Amino acid sequence: MNKSIEWRIGNNIRKLREKAGITQEQLSARLQVNGCDITRSAVAKIEVAQRHLYPDEIILIKEILGVKYDEIFDIQ
Repeated sequence: MNKSIEWRIGNNIRKLREKAGITQEQLSARLQVNGCDITRSAVAKIEVAQRHLYPDEIILIKEILGVKYDEIFDIQ
């Protein structure tokens, strides 16, 4: 995958998470409760494009943050 695209998506997730007023730790905990085995460190790596996202993670992040896919995948 294109590194700049991954960076933009990760940055979008960070901004959306911050807008929702939750920490990386809280996001990872909510993901874990919903069956996604992810640590706070992994969330941090996603936000800075050091780790790829899996489809189930994207779906849950969207639901937890209460956003649309367009907001996550806005790469303009």
